[in-house]
Amino acid sequence: TQNMQSDRPLLVAVIFLVVIGLMAIFSASAPKCVEMGVNPARFFLQQLFGVVVGFIGLRWLSNFHYKKLMTYTIPFTFFVIIMLILVKVAGVTVNGAQRWINIAGFSLQPSEFAKPAVVLLLAGVFYRNTDLLDNNKIVTAFLPIAVMLGLIFLQPNLSMIILLVSTSAAIYICAGGSFKVLFTAAACAIPLLLLKGLHGYQSSRLTTWLNPEADPLGAGYNVIQSLVAFASGGMFGVGYGGSKQKLAWLPEAHTDFIFAVIGEELGFIGCLLLICLFWTILQRGFIIATKCQDMYGKLLALGLTFSICFQGFLNMWVASSFVPATGVPMPFISYGGSSIMVSLWMVGILLNISKDNVKRIRNYTNVRNI
Repeated sequence: TQNMQSDRPLLVAVIFLVVIGLMAIFSASAPKCVEMGVNPARFFLQQLFGVVVGFIGLRWLSNFHYKKLMTYTIPFTFFVIIMLILVKVAGVTVNGAQRWINIAGFSLQPSEFAKPAVVLLLAGVFYRNTDLLDNNKIVTAFLPIAVMLGLIFLQPNLSMIILLVSTSAAIYICAGGSFKVLFTAAACAIPLLLLKGLHGYQSSRLTTWLNPEADPLGAGYNVIQSLVAFASGGMFGVGYGGSKQKLAWLPEAHTDFIFAVIGEELGFIGCLLLICLFWTILQRGFIIATKCQDMYGKLLALGLTFSICFQGFLNMWVASSFVPATGVPMPFISYGGSSIMVSLWMVGILLNISKDNVKRIRNYTNVRNI
């Protein structure tokens, strides 16, 4: 269709990731479903529903001019804040974290919706200047973001906070912000977080990352089993569906550590394919931002691209034990209806920015020809 031809490489990369994700979720979750006594394709079908809703939103947003989003940013932010409050009041607790709410039989993770909200807010206030002491910025952007971060911290969901803060810093720097201000804020916030803000299990992740063998059946278990999966896969993998780690040894095989299952079944080649696909999204997103003629569109494209790709690479680093475990899912790949929907909607906005660039180039060419 015409609206999806504005940046075909970006769309093709996303479609490949979604297909790979559906296949990986079915392979990784089928044994767990059998153990639970339910349909082996249960998680696959639930994810497929999220994919359908996500592509419907992608199609609509790719036709909805991105500048109109400024009008809906504040209402959308309040919606996200209300959803986060509902999580605290009546949320569902899984593995000690209260991050989900059930609405009409569907489970939603409101913190996922905070990702586009933060990008929209900061792009809307930084496209003119990066003055952090502007009262308008404090009221319309910084205060709502602080509220969202506080509510997410209470869940607790430190991985999402890391992602949102990193995305905010990237948008600020790309808008022309000061590295000195950023480093000063980090120097003040990080020690405070390490000393006062971390929960016990979050602190143990740092020590476990440095020496997972110290507690192989406890805190270091997930990381060790993930590395065993990669080692078993080798160069070409054991074949689709042939993973042994997913059967009983690797927890969260269809969510946080799905990259390890892919590494075991498809090997280094399969992992390299995923890396190349996310790199393609990163490249196309930055190209879209570069070609965009207005600063709001540039920052929007940069923020959305950074959020998607940083989360994807962070998941890979965690599964490979390059960084401490954070519990962040891989966009388009890991199981999670909220994650897949929000990720596809963010791509829809990127496609619209790209489409607007194509229109401008065509109009300029027509004027030159006249």
